[in-house]
Amino acid sequence: MPHILKNILAVVAGLIIGGSVNMALIMISGSVIAPPNGADVTTMEGLKSNLHLFEPKHFIFPFLAHALGTLVGAFIAFIIAATHKMTFALSIGFFFLVGGILNIVMLPSPLWFTLLDLGIAYIPMGYLGAKLAALKK
Repeated sequence: MPHILKNILAVVAGLIIGGSVNMALIMISGSVIAPPNGADVTTMEGLKSNLHLFEPKHFIFPFLAHALGTLVGAFIAFIIAATHKMTFALSIGFFFLVGGILNIVMLPSPLWFTLLDLGIAYIPMGYLGAKLAALKK
């Protein structure tokens, strides 16, 4: 397979698999840590209007979803890429960072969570995913 196709596949697979990890963690989060009593978390409007009821524990799974989705996506991209492996892994972190910024614009969160999420869950996790993948080789 030509290098360019393999590199494109690396990014696409990293985004799809990383996004799937993210979504799976978000989907199970409510069964592990129950949302606040009476909070509608099924819609964006419900989340916005009930965010003031959220305690720090309610932000654990969103952070894990963002961090682990990025980590796995970057790991996959590094493994599949034919050339410039670190660049492609970090590109996954960048794509997820853009998604995280858009999410914070649409659904404002407490400042501490915004700083933690944007500062750790994306680029650093992309780098860590690449480093872990490099150990595998």
